[in-house]
Amino acid sequence: MAFRYGEYHDGPDPLAPPYDVRAALDEMGDAILSGSTPVHALRDLLKRGLPGSQDRRGLDDMLREVRRRRRDLRDRGRLDGTLERARALLDKAIGQERAELFPDPSDDARLREAGLDALPEDTASAIQELSTYDWRSNAARRTFEELRDLLRREVLDSQFKGLRDALANPDPQAMERVRQMMSDLNDMLDKDARGEHTQSDFDDFMAKYGDLFPEKPRNLDELVDILARRAAATQRMLASMTPRQREELSNLINQTLDQAGLSDQMRRLGEALYSRRPDLAWNAPERLTGEEPLAMGDAVTALEELADLTQLETALRQDYPGARLDDIDESAVRRALGRSAVDDLEALKRIERELEEQGYLLRRRGKLELTPKAVRRLGETALRRVFSSLDAGRRGDHDQHDAGSAGELTGSSRPWRFGDEQPIDVVRTLVNGVRSGGVTLGSPRGVTLGSPGGGDGASARVGVRLSVDDFEVAETERRSAAAVCLLVDLSYSMALRGTWAAAKQTALALQALVASKFPQDAVQIIGFSNYARVLQPDELAGLDWDMVQGTNLHHALLIAGRHLDRHPDFEPVVLVVTDGEPTAHLMRNGQSAFEWPPSHETLELTLAEVDKMTRRRATINVFMLAADDRLKEFVDEVARRNGGRVFSPSAERLGEYVVSDFLRLRRAR
Repeated sequence: MAFRYGEYHDGPDPLAPPYDVRAALDEMGDAILSGSTPVHALRDLLKRGLPGSQDRRGLDDMLREVRRRRRDLRDRGRLDGTLERARALLDKAIGQERAELFPDPSDDARLREAGLDALPEDTASAIQELSTYDWRSNAARRTFEELRDLLRREVLDSQFKGLRDALANPDPQAMERVRQMMSDLNDMLDKDARGEHTQSDFDDFMAKYGDLFPEKPRNLDELVDILARRAAATQRMLASMTPRQREELSNLINQTLDQAGLSDQMRRLGEALYSRRPDLAWNAPERLTGEEPLAMGDAVTALEELADLTQLETALRQDYPGARLDDIDESAVRRALGRSAVDDLEALKRIERELEEQGYLLRRRGKLELTPKAVRRLGETALRRVFSSLDAGRRGDHDQHDAGSAGELTGSSRPWRFGDEQPIDVVRTLVNGVRSGGVTLGSPRGVTLGSPGGGDGASARVGVRLSVDDFEVAETERRSAAAVCLLVDLSYSMALRGTWAAAKQTALALQALVASKFPQDAVQIIGFSNYARVLQPDELAGLDWDMVQGTNLHHALLIAGRHLDRHPDFEPVVLVVTDGEPTAHLMRNGQSAFEWPPSHETLELTLAEVDKMTRRRATINVFMLAADDRLKEFVDEVARRNGGRVFSPSAERLGEYVVSDFLRLRRAR
């Protein structure tokens, strides 16, 4: 067998087992059952970070670090450091020249002094005039050359981050190499614009000039991105200065490029970079508030990092429509926060990715939704919460065990009790009798079961004596089908009163209970606000309250009545969860009519539907979530007309009340 080895390539482990997303899904489930939507629940989970992981940062942790870095960068220094340094060197050179001229009594010395006195005030113009000046002082000449070298290094460093060190020592050959690099770079960009560029062209370019690019780009696109971001930062630096500073520094830059023979090449490069990355903030001013003067290259670097951090902060907030973790640029995270933050981000991306790949989340038309698989799990969680608050003796005990016409053997048996009508389990009963020592010979008195034997014409009997404790009955269960309607108020007041989360959890729990324990039942959950609508099981988890006026119980009862009529042989079960009396009804044209206080017509039409439910023999039980006099008066009238019951549970116990009442109704029928 042959093996091939190579250098390490970063990426996911291909042999890693599937990620266990149950903890993440349960965390999301807690938020959803507390009233959140899947989108907000996932976003909050990613903000907090991985559940149970102390070493992994969430988006909020990264966001705090990004904001701290931005504050530190803004406090780092001032943008005019190069101007200040250039002015200081210029003044020093002029001072050294004056010191050399002062002892000389000649007219030439006086004329030179007059020329120095007449120099322009702005630094760039003064340097321009002195560029052809014949210095008397050697010290002044060296200082002026130091000034020009400083400007050359800083200007080129503002465009190419690695050139400051490359030009640290004045070297004509080094400068000529920079000119050739600029020419080759522009030629490569032109070739790419014509569609003729290849990766080998880029590799050849990096083989010659790779030491000038410490970022080590892997292709032309990466190189363009690096250079464009830095060029844009240079423009932002100029835009952030006062008009006078901007004019002086722009003139210094132009003079320096002219003297270096790079003006045309730099202009070509700037145009090419802007055309490729017009999306960058090229002229947006930025404010630095520190006291230390920054060199031009350092100022550009600070502004470049600030731009990265600003974009990264926007991506990390994830508060825009259709936001995804894939929108976060890993290279920007690495530059700003280091490699460990990239690992943390990848861990968060894995949660999002695995939730989709394992069938819990679905993106449909850019919108995040829970799949039926996830909804079932949330429903089971909601049901467990409800059952955990019920008495242990009642938990799950909702089947009616008897031997009715619809009785079905469960395969289990239990000790006989007085009054039982279930059939005796003969096998279990005999086994119990044998184990208790009830085997007899002859014709014992009492209850026996035996077989005839023969010998010499005499009759003998082997029997098993059975006591009352030996008898067991075969267990059966009668599963009557029910047509279940849960009417849930979705109006804005449910959110205002803090009862919406409990109503949502209750709907999920009831749906899960019916699906798992009463699959023969036909359940329909109906939400109502200004209108009523049937809610599909996979809608429940992502359901949110409606920010509209109106509690249209009339429409909800109409829909529920149609559901019951479709199942005439099923036991009708109608449960209503609301926090207010009806304030809307459905008109003949299908429009909703809202009025507050409730109109007489709204109440009449709603009670008419209650009367229809009564004629269907459907008992309406109402769960009242507000201590409102109008609501109490209305539900009391419903109970009087229909014979149903009224409950006033707290929001925390709503699920317990609804599920318990449903189980009571199912056992009673």
